[in-house]
This record gives sequence, C-alpha cells and structure tokens, in this order.
Amino acid sequence: MDLTKKKFGFNFCKWCFCLFFFSLQGFLNQNNAIAQAKSNVPSAGLRISTFDIDVTPPIGSHLAYDTAINKWDLGLRAKGVVLLGSGKPIVMCAIDWILISNEGMDEFKNALAVAAGTTPHRVTVNVLHQHDAPMYDAGAEQILLEAGIDPNLNKPMGYKGDFARQTIRNLAVAVRNSLSHTQPVTHLGLGQATVNKVASNRNIYGKDGKVRATRYTTTKDAAIRAEPEGVIDPVVSLVSFWNNDKPVAIISYYATHPQSYYRTGVANPDFPGIARFYRQLAVPDALHIHFNGAGGNIGAGKYNDGSHENRLVLAERLADGMKRAWDATQREAINARDVEWLIEPVSLPPAKYLYQMQKDLPVNDSILLKNNDVARKMAWLKRCESGKKLDIACLKIKNARILYMPGELFVEYQLAAKAERPDLFVAMAAYGDLGTGYVGTMQAYGKGGYEVSDLASNVAPEVEGVLMKAIRDILHK
Repeated sequence: MDLTKKKFGFNFCKWCFCLFFFSLQGFLNQNNAIAQAKSNVPSAGLRISTFDIDVTPPIGSHLAYDTAINKWDLGLRAKGVVLLGSGKPIVMCAIDWILISNEGMDEFKNALAVAAGTTPHRVTVNVLHQHDAPMYDAGAEQILLEAGIDPNLNKPMGYKGDFARQTIRNLAVAVRNSLSHTQPVTHLGLGQATVNKVASNRNIYGKDGKVRATRYTTTKDAAIRAEPEGVIDPVVSLVSFWNNDKPVAIISYYATHPQSYYRTGVANPDFPGIARFYRQLAVPDALHIHFNGAGGNIGAGKYNDGSHENRLVLAERLADGMKRAWDATQREAINARDVEWLIEPVSLPPAKYLYQMQKDLPVNDSILLKNNDVARKMAWLKRCESGKKLDIACLKIKNARILYMPGELFVEYQLAAKAERPDLFVAMAAYGDLGTGYVGTMQAYGKGGYEVSDLASNVAPEVEGVLMKAIRDILHK
C-alpha cells in the first residue's frame, strides 16, 4: 500500500476516534447537565404551589353595574393553588369578580392550563360573585361589537374585556412563577363549623307554595326580615394542605350571596373578603382562599337591613365560623396516590325563551341596546347549540370530595350532594361558568320568583336531572 494512503488511513481513523471521543464526552456532559437539572427539581410526590394577585380594575374602569370611582385597601384578589404529583397538575382558582362566563371562562381556563402545564379540564375558575366587581364574557362582548354597540354600556352590565384580558395574562404569569416555589404536601386537614346569623333563603313562600316575596341582600322591611331563615346550608367547610406541621393553603367553602350593600362604584370584596382577610392575619403562613358555595337562592337579607355597619358584622360572623372550623380541623397523612381529579362533562338544557329571543334579534337588535346582558344569553345559547359541555369537577382526596360547579346554583344542589354521600366530607364551590345564570331546581321553576325568571335564568327546568345525575355519578367514583 502506498505510504501516503497509509498515512491518510491512520489520520482518518485518528479523526474518527477523536470525533467519537468528543461526541461521547458531549453526551456524558449533557447527561450530567440533565442529572444536575433533575437534582434541582423538587422530589417526586404530592406538592403544592400558591398564587395570589390583585385583580382590582383601575379607576375609570367598568365594574358590573357602575364605573369604578375608587377601590378599597384590600382590593379584589385572585387566589389559588396548583397541586402537582397526581397526574397532570390541578389548578383551583377563586376570583373576587361578579361573573366569568362563556368564551371568557374558556380563555381563563386555557391560559391557566398552559401556565401550569396541564389541560383545561384540570382547571377550575370560580368567582365569589361580589357585585362591586368586574365581569368577563368574551362571547357577549363579540356579539355587542358585531351589532355596533359599545360593550362598555352599563345596560345593565359592561362587557368591555380589556382589563379581563390583562388579568388573564397576569394570572397566567403568577401561576407559572408559582411552580418555582412548590412545597411538599404531607397532610390534609378537614374541618367544619356552623356560621351563625349570616345566610337566609331569599324566597318567602305563600300558602299556595308560590314565591310571595324575595328577601334580597338588603331587606329594609322588618316583617320580611322576621320570616324564618328557610332552607340554607349553615356549614362552612375548610380544606387545608400541610407541609408537615406547617399549613400551606387553607380553602374555605360557604354558600351565600356575598353582598352587604353595593352599587357604590368602589371595587371591594365585601364581607367574605374581609372574613378571609381576618383569617389570613390569624394564620399568616398559609394562603387563605375562599370559594362561594351554591348560594343562588341564599343571601344575608334576614340579618341585613342595608346599614353599612352590617358589612363588618357579617364579616365577623363568617370569620368566626371559619375560625371554629379551623379549630375543629383534623389532619391525616396523604400522598400523591390519595389525590384524583374527576370530571363529568354535561350538556345543560337552555331555557326555551332564548330561542324566541334568538329569532327576534335579527329583526330588531335594539333589545341589545336596551339590555346588553341579552348578549350573554345569546352567547350561552350559541354555545349550547354548538354542543359545548361544561365540566362538573371533583377533587377527591381520601374521605373528602370537593365539587366545583358551573352556574349560580340553588343551595338544594349542595344539600343533595351532601345527602348523597353522608359518609364523606363533601363541600361545594359554585359560580364557575355563569353563562347559565341562575340554576334552580325543577320544583323551583314552578314556584316562581326572580331567580328562575327569564331575566335571571338561562337554563330549562330539566337542568336538575342533568346536574343531579352528574353529581351522583362523580360522588360514587
């Protein structure tokens, strides 16, 4: 063989060897880098992160009914947790707004799902339903824009979504950033207590079984205030997540309309926000999050004549119930295998009157100008017709079942869920997607009253059968 060829062959082999060596070294370095990165990732097991941001609109923005002229020191909050380690992350978020609905709810859930690295089906977003607060419905906003109507018009509600979209971005950042500060969850705490003299049923019934009076948030008529409390769920339920002896998050659930008074133009979280703040001060190391239960036909009217001083009174009573539930809390060890997120997608039947409204609008859309909340009704009907389903969700942890529901539900749904599984610790958050409006029982639609009127409810009486089947199914999984 020619010496030149021999030399070339030797050099070529040497080059190949060097290439292999450096490739191997690069591979090893890459593996070391991955191993190092993994060493910085929290260990496997159940973990939790918390997030809490201000969601108060600036002065000049639209609240649900009025233009914001000021805000409270407490402001409005969006608070929540991300649970990790049991399948894809689970996100639970409570917001001090009056409503989020239709495509607006989709946008919230989709953004938080991306931020947490999960799917929208494993995200729940529920408002507390304070009335001096914003709202968001992207579907309603689009309908108004297409009709040439300013979504800012408060007739009766303003649907301009600029601030909501900024809030979604801010909230997504907060959720994503929270994942860098997770903590182990070693224990679950469960506690309950009765809340005294806050909630009462809004409906007063006559001898014929029909609603003869509605006891709204402010009830100045002493005779109506004197009527019995009616059907309520007086229990506040607390679920807490612990890192050994340290509470990380405390989540409360209580069913009532959260108003003492409103239409002030001052964004504020009303008495549940004050109660939550009291408990935050009492247990400062844990984030306190509050969800409104099935309070569609529940309010403080029996105990509230509208005097502004009653806001503090109601807050102190609710905070007292929360404290006693905290004192009664029992802890038990948990791990990732104890946690499941269950869903039952449901198609809720739209109210029949919506179809006639849908036919009338192309002929005369002035109804939108007179009452732009009609846009939310039409957005809801459009979604129903497209086959859109809403998730009934349940956080299943050992002996606890926490239901997350759409709509402004009547308390009977919450009571029925608890009666369905008396062997379990059952709590409920309502006020998820509020495209539904109020959601009464089949019987309630026959008794009348504001909540089940065409003005307030966007679902048909048959909704009870759909929801109760889903509740039963999910509670027995």
